[in-house]
Amino acid sequence: MTPAELSRTVRHAVCRAVADDALPGPVPERVVVERSRPGGSGDYATGVALRLARPAGRSPRDVAGMLRERLVADPGVGRAVERIEITGPGFLNFTLARSTARDTAADLVRTVLREGPRYGHGTALAGTAVALAPADELRAGVWIRTVADLLRTQGATVTVTTETVPGAETLRPVPAPRGSDHLDHLDHLARLGPDALRWALLRPAAHDRPPLGPAEAPALLVQRDANPLFRTRYAHARARALARNAAHLGITPGYEEREDAHSALLTALGDHPATLEAAARLRAPDRLARHLEHTAEAFLRCQETLPPLPFGDEKPSAAHRSRLALAAAAGAVLAGGLSLLGIDAPEHL
Repeated sequence: MTPAELSRTVRHAVCRAVADDALPGPVPERVVVERSRPGGSGDYATGVALRLARPAGRSPRDVAGMLRERLVADPGVGRAVERIEITGPGFLNFTLARSTARDTAADLVRTVLREGPRYGHGTALAGTAVALAPADELRAGVWIRTVADLLRTQGATVTVTTETVPGAETLRPVPAPRGSDHLDHLDHLARLGPDALRWALLRPAAHDRPPLGPAEAPALLVQRDANPLFRTRYAHARARALARNAAHLGITPGYEEREDAHSALLTALGDHPATLEAAARLRAPDRLARHLEHTAEAFLRCQETLPPLPFGDEKPSAAHRSRLALAAAAGAVLAGGLSLLGIDAPEHL
């Protein structure tokens, strides 16, 4: 059972509760179901009960309990979900049956591979027209163009105006620092190159100062694990190298076997569409940059723990094919995300 299927199932339970007059209040258009966070319970969770509690005049845990009863009684849920728990103030947590978890992971990987770098693009903002006011400052200009691209991934129609017009949104992230000597400052930025410069402008949140001072900027060019930009781009290059080596060995990737060490990377891949939508809605490309960091880290840890390619005389197995498919999916997400930030996703690094 995928997050989308769980979302529809939970919403159906809400509809039934409202129809039975057991739950006063409106039915939400959409129920958000996300992968449980590290340290959380189960595979997926939703906080819909917290949203419904106030209109219903009941506590979130009461609402969660009512929904749990209806979900447990659903035969389809019983076949796919091993356990439904209520945690915290009223979160519903779902633990999938083992076979369902494997099938869900396989469906996710297949979806990413089918959609490629466009995975996560959707229609959440279809029919929405957005006008963005122009900017005369370096960071704001890069921010606006990136936000425009993010909005388009969700189906919005976007216009970046050439002059301030009524109704146009003005985005004002904290400006990039400027040196006392304008020409020296431009030379300093040029030495960074476009990829490091864009990362420095987009990775910090809008209210944070970009690390472009003389003492900070050189770290953006260091090719070591301590540099998040390097590690993110390296992860993409590593995924592409694995694909080339697999092809050379005649191994065809295909997700067949889920392993526990896949969990963090599967979570990152599953979260990508919601991250793109949130980055677009909140005009926050920094969310995408941080998500790419997390995805890269999860991928690198996964492939270090579970080598995707056979070693020595080892025969290729279903595990190797699954790891290679997962690596290809990670590469697709990193490629698509870096492209949206205007940063090159290298084949070699």
